[in-house]
Amino acid sequence: MKLLKTVLLCLTLCLLSASCQQQPTTPPDTRAADEGVLRAGDIEWSKAAGAKDLERCVSYMADDGVMLPPNAPAASGKDTIRKAWTEMLALPGLVLSWQPAKVESARSGDIGYTQGTYEMTVNDAKGKPQSDRGKYLTVWKKQADGTWKCVMDMFNSDLPLPVAK
Repeated sequence: MKLLKTVLLCLTLCLLSASCQQQPTTPPDTRAADEGVLRAGDIEWSKAAGAKDLERCVSYMADDGVMLPPNAPAASGKDTIRKAWTEMLALPGLVLSWQPAKVESARSGDIGYTQGTYEMTVNDAKGKPQSDRGKYLTVWKKQADGTWKCVMDMFNSDLPLPVAK
C-alpha cells in the first residue's frame, strides 16, 4: 500500500510539474493586419506626395532608410532623403501618385513590402507637361514603437529612354 501511495504521489508530482512548465507558443499570425497597415500607409504616402507635403513624405522613411530614384544617386538617411524629396516636389508642374498592387508581410511580423505602379507628370524646359509611368518596390520594417517605416524605396520608368535628335 505504501508503494502504491508513493507511486501515485510521484505520478501526481510529475503531472503537476509538466503542467506548470511553459509550453512553447506560436506567435499569432498578424500578416493580414500588417498587410492592411502597409497598404494604407503606402496609399497615404502617395496622397502626401500628391499634396506636395514634404514633411509627411519624409516621415514614411526610416531614419536609416534608402531611396533609390532613377537616374540619380542613392539617398541614404533622413537628411539626404529630405533633400531628394525637396527637389522632386519642386519640379515644375509635378503631379505624382502611386498605387500598391501587391502587399506582403513576413510571418515574423517585422518586415514587409509593397509593390505597384506610379504615374508622374512634370513640365519640360518649355513648360509642356511630360508624363511618365513606372513601377516601384518599397521594403517596410516595423520599428521599436510598433510603427512601420520604409527602409528601401526604389522606382523606375516603364517608358523607353528618349532618343537624341
